[in-house]
Amino acid sequence: MSKRSVFGVLAAIAAVAVATPVFAQETQAAAHAGASADVVAMWSIITAGFALAIAAGLGALGQGKAIASAAEGIARNPSAAGEIRGVLILGLVLIESLSIYVLLISLILFFLKPFSA
Repeated sequence: MSKRSVFGVLAAIAAVAVATPVFAQETQAAAHAGASADVVAMWSIITAGFALAIAAGLGALGQGKAIASAAEGIARNPSAAGEIRGVLILGLVLIESLSIYVLLISLILFFLKPFSA
């Protein structure tokens, strides 16, 4: 067996060994359903915040790269400025729409709390 397959088997065994107590705690989980709903709500808000931060940061980096490339393309070939501008605006709209989708999902998780009981 190669090192990679041995590592994969050991990782699977470790995952099963770590997950076994989680399955054994099922009866206690029903007793603490209210507390677990609060924990899930808390983590969904934290996760939504991190997702929004990552989407905004990477979206801004992508928009900066797109604008720089468009400016360079227009500087090299001024006659193609109209086509480059159209493609640039379309790309910026698509990048911004992804950030808006993450914002929408974050607002749903924050205000509607779909995971709370």
